[in-house]
Amino acid sequence: MTPAARLSAAASILDSLAQGRQPAEVVLKEWGRANRYAGSGDRRAIADRVYRVIRARARLVWAMGGREDGRALVIGSLALIDGMPLEEIEALHSGDGYGPKPLSKQERARITAPEGQPPGWIASGLPEFVVEDFKATFGDRWAEEAEALMSPRAPSDLRVNGAKTSEDAAEAELREAGLSPERTPWSVWGLRLAAEPPPNVQALEGFKAGRFEIQDEGSQMVCWLSGGGLDLSGAVVVDYCAGGGGKTLGLAQQGVGTLIAADISMKRLDAIRPRLERAGVDAELRLLGADGEGVEDLVGGADLVLVDAPCSGSGTWRRRPEDAWRLKADEVERLHKLQLAILGRAAALVKPGGRLVYVTCSMLTGENEKTADAFEAAHQDFRPVAVGDALGNPAFSDAAREHLARFAKGHRLRLSPATSGTDGFFAALYERAG
Repeated sequence: MTPAARLSAAASILDSLAQGRQPAEVVLKEWGRANRYAGSGDRRAIADRVYRVIRARARLVWAMGGREDGRALVIGSLALIDGMPLEEIEALHSGDGYGPKPLSKQERARITAPEGQPPGWIASGLPEFVVEDFKATFGDRWAEEAEALMSPRAPSDLRVNGAKTSEDAAEAELREAGLSPERTPWSVWGLRLAAEPPPNVQALEGFKAGRFEIQDEGSQMVCWLSGGGLDLSGAVVVDYCAGGGGKTLGLAQQGVGTLIAADISMKRLDAIRPRLERAGVDAELRLLGADGEGVEDLVGGADLVLVDAPCSGSGTWRRRPEDAWRLKADEVERLHKLQLAILGRAAALVKPGGRLVYVTCSMLTGENEKTADAFEAAHQDFRPVAVGDALGNPAFSDAAREHLARFAKGHRLRLSPATSGTDGFFAALYERAG
């Protein structure tokens, strides 16, 4: 493909992203399958352009006079991101072959003489309503948090399955496969692959045999925090919003007595089965009804209930930056109400003296502190459990205990790319009064 044809392809992919809800990674793969003539170099160049545009979207929309179509964003990226002079941009927009049509008078004017200065929030790479939330939450550190969250440098973390191998053995196995794993700083079962692009871990024999799983270190720490300070050997543990099952497996690694993974989607539960089989984990799967039906026999009987609630996923925007521009403020409010309802239903399963853990992979106050505040106000029988009381879990490194104690606020904890090098997570710990 010519450079000009790559620009046309990137613009088309950006338009497809704007019209749907699929992740950019999926849209790019589908485009590649449908356009077999594009070589690996072409696909890499197109993907790089797409992601660079997504991460600078606010700035580019402003520069192009409010236009949000793929063509305008690509043109803006050539000028503002690449620093390409006008004559070179025009040469790429000659209209020849599969290249984009010539620049209009308005497009030429936007990239040569932008009007005024962009609003201050635009440089963050986040939607305006999210910037306001960050300022209220992080104060003077908000820009640092925003930059780290939208950074393209997100590592690939693995959790070693201690029931099947040791971390030393898993590290050696990965090195024999030509990779360069490093120990994660906080989870003693974590290995980090910093390769770019990320390696195809699922093709490795160790993954197929269940010796390691893909799981961000922040997600691992949430699992260790959930079980920290508890004897789970004979416990009834419920992963209430099991999703893909990553945290189910993390809970299992702590020697759980009876493990139950529950979710409202049978499709998601079915996807957990092969993961359980690979890992050698025995867990019961429960399909939840719209109002939490399906676990009535567990009411008041669970020692630990983890609620990894549906959320915006804003803590993972460095991996999926397109989701930042799909999220609206009213969606955060809808999610808050849903989270509160789910948390209330899950709380009913906890026995006196048992633990309830609320988790999101969100960076937004409306899904984190606001939901925790509302739950606490409505459930006086649940008292806070200090994060420090859960740090004795041997799956935490000594450095993790010091780090988490520093950032914990009583029974609540925030993890973020800027502070911990992980995806963004929020956790709140409770115990039901006896």
